[in-house]
Amino acid sequence: MSDILTLTALPEGFHDNPYPVYARLREEAPVCAQPDGSFILSRYDDLDMVYRDTDTFISDKKAVFAPKFGPDSPLFEHHTNSLVFNDPPLHTRVRKVMVGAMNPRALARMEPGLITLVDSLLDDMAGMAGVELITAFAGAIPIEVIGNLLGIPRDRRGPLRDWSLAILGALEPALTPEQLERGNAAVTDFKTFLRDIIQDRRAHPGDPETDVLTRLMQTTGDHLTEVELYQNCIFILNAGHETTTNLIGNALALLDQHPDKRAALLANPDLITTAVDEFLRLESPNQFGNRLTTRPVALHGVTIPAGTDLHLCMGGANRDPRQFDTPDEMQLDRRPNKHLAFAGGPHTCVGLTLARMEGRIAVGRFLQRYPNYTLTAGARRGGRIRFRGYARLPATLT
Repeated sequence: MSDILTLTALPEGFHDNPYPVYARLREEAPVCAQPDGSFILSRYDDLDMVYRDTDTFISDKKAVFAPKFGPDSPLFEHHTNSLVFNDPPLHTRVRKVMVGAMNPRALARMEPGLITLVDSLLDDMAGMAGVELITAFAGAIPIEVIGNLLGIPRDRRGPLRDWSLAILGALEPALTPEQLERGNAAVTDFKTFLRDIIQDRRAHPGDPETDVLTRLMQTTGDHLTEVELYQNCIFILNAGHETTTNLIGNALALLDQHPDKRAALLANPDLITTAVDEFLRLESPNQFGNRLTTRPVALHGVTIPAGTDLHLCMGGANRDPRQFDTPDEMQLDRRPNKHLAFAGGPHTCVGLTLARMEGRIAVGRFLQRYPNYTLTAGARRGGRIRFRGYARLPATLT
């Protein structure tokens, strides 16, 4: 048993800067045993191998989530029916719908509206002495984008962020009874919220070219069950919101911490495309994924039994010097940059092109509008292991 990192008993300062711990994991314990029998993997090549071998390493987490949440709980129903914790055939059916809705033509149609949204948020901040960038900017963008994709009425989107944080927060390795209660209540409230919207959409279908909810309900071949439909609507809203919020917030913090890189990006705005991938690599919005082994696996001298839960440390793999030159340095023009912020293999994030577009437009236009912004006292990390971002990011804009 390694004493480098126990996910249920984090070392002091881990949330502020986990990367020295990840570096030790990669070098000293690339297969790091946990008290519950699970293991952490942290090297790039190991994660890449796991993502590609979908026979040995599966995404179905029913065996893990039943004792964690309770087999009859709302959280169990949600996380065992959502796209990310499923293998074919459910994964194939839902992913096909979402890929179709995010084709290049559809994304091109979305871009003008995204620019208008970002510019309106930037206008709203003008003249303020101080602004909290997560609420006013980073968190506001994906809620609107994903809300539009699913056709959620704009005046009803208020509770979505809190529900998302509660449901995704329940994926943390260690949970309090209060966190479980909030997560279960959020799933229940979210389903109630969706009921009227889904019933209305059945009566008045949207354009399946632009309306993902209509596409989900009109899936050809094997239709989604009612449970699968509701829970994947929740998944799309949660996954598309939390990670993009973190991408934008992390990027603005990184540029504040590296004024030379900010100056370079201001001098050459075209760098924003490769810069977004470098932000994703350096501060991956999603730091951990999971897989379950179907057979014994020997890795770095350790035998991992069948039925073992693996914690895939993307945050560590994305700074692996075996894959990236000077991995702790920011290189705005880094090429190649085959980071794992969007996972890999058949489970590569279906919204990666949309997320990149949101990051490019949001960070690029923010920087051009407020080139001299400065973060002020009071920044607070989200305090979670799996998702890395800020809960608060105060700044002045002059």
